[in-house]
Amino acid sequence: MPSHHPRPPLSRRGFLIASAGAGAALGLAAVPARAAAGHRPFGRYGSPERRRTPGTLYVDPHGRGDFTTVQAAVTAATGSGRTLVLAPGVYRETVALDTTRTEATWIGASENPRDVVIVHDNAAGTAKPGGGTYGTTGSATTTVQADGFTARWITFANDWLRADHPDISATQAVALKVQGDRSAFHHCRFLGHQDTLYADSTALGVFARQYFAHCYAEGDVDFVFGRATAVYEGCHFRTLDRTDLTAAPYGFVFAPSTAVLNPRGYLVTGSRVTGEVPRASYKLARPWVPSSDTTARPSLVVRDSRLGPGIDAVAPYTDMSDAFPWQSQRFAEYRNLGPGAEITVPANRPQLTAEQAGSATREAYLGDWAPWKER
Repeated sequence: MPSHHPRPPLSRRGFLIASAGAGAALGLAAVPARAAAGHRPFGRYGSPERRRTPGTLYVDPHGRGDFTTVQAAVTAATGSGRTLVLAPGVYRETVALDTTRTEATWIGASENPRDVVIVHDNAAGTAKPGGGTYGTTGSATTTVQADGFTARWITFANDWLRADHPDISATQAVALKVQGDRSAFHHCRFLGHQDTLYADSTALGVFARQYFAHCYAEGDVDFVFGRATAVYEGCHFRTLDRTDLTAAPYGFVFAPSTAVLNPRGYLVTGSRVTGEVPRASYKLARPWVPSSDTTARPSLVVRDSRLGPGIDAVAPYTDMSDAFPWQSQRFAEYRNLGPGAEITVPANRPQLTAEQAGSATREAYLGDWAPWKER
């Protein structure tokens, strides 16, 4: 997503640097010693000696599994319906799951997403070894294109920091780009700064459905964005402080780019937005109408959620481009609470009617797919 400031930048670091020992800047905690050194690195999910299913592969950075990297396991797990069980550890790598590896499941073995971290540090403006730069899509630590993907208890992170690269102006740094239909994430974390979680589809005419349940995402500029039909249920969105900026807005939580023919974009329900940031320093959303789809009509409904004081209650929405004002898009709210949800200027906060809210549900958005029933 384009940056609102020519050279956005700095936030917290103290972050995680490559091994299981590192900090808390983006919420990354060190892997507990007992988890990393335990005799059952794969918890209740079996082991290479006692496989959960014939199609299950085990990944452990300490060498107790079938593979020491996630990408090596993904490459080996050809076909459909394969499961990867990830032992606690920090997997510093980029990972790509292509369209042929459908119905895949990744499980964080400890059932605590803080223990299993997939992280890398490319930004859109990072130079590629063969020339050129990665661009926003290429910056992603993990890319999931296959349909039917499920992840549980995993942290997806991008720890590239503006402060370390003042020469780079393209500061988008994606933790996860997910494009497949029926992609579900349960109890996962998405950590970054700009463009953290890219919930998208494989092509303009493809309406990919995605479901995020009890997940955590943090960032600053447009840190949840894309054109997928995505439901965020019971999630926590955290806005990061911006000590490099002297005036609001510090950033934007959502930036949907829904195709005009798609009746449903992002639905946020039963969730919360927090952040130890100055009052009214963040916008709830701005519409992204990309140059590749100038007919897009971004869609976002935030309902039954709590918005903290960091959200600008007077003017929670803003434009990304003067040519595509937010008022012409499909933004609405319903029964939100908290200081950031206070309606002081009604024209700035479109509200659903009770009848309209009846169609703004996970069932309506996801159709015949009910991932909340999956165990």
